[in-house]
Amino acid sequence: MELIPKAQKGDARVGWITYFAHRRGTVPPLPAPVRIEPVGSLGTLITLTPERFTASNPEHIALGLRVRELLDRAGLLRPPPS
Repeated sequence: MELIPKAQKGDARVGWITYFAHRRGTVPPLPAPVRIEPVGSLGTLITLTPERFTASNPEHIALGLRVRELLDRAGLLRPPPS
């Protein structure tokens, strides 16, 4: 049984730490304890939790699903424009 659905081919994946180049779009506000940090003028680094993310922690799974939903709504998980 999979706890988090797999991304479709070409879609971005969300993990404990995820990077998005600016060309993919703007990262929306995300719930605490998620950290959003700029990477110079190149993109954005998202860290889901300050502690190590584990699939055995239901709070981590719920947070990962919520963040994935918000990023998908913002259009960041689809393949980048050509």
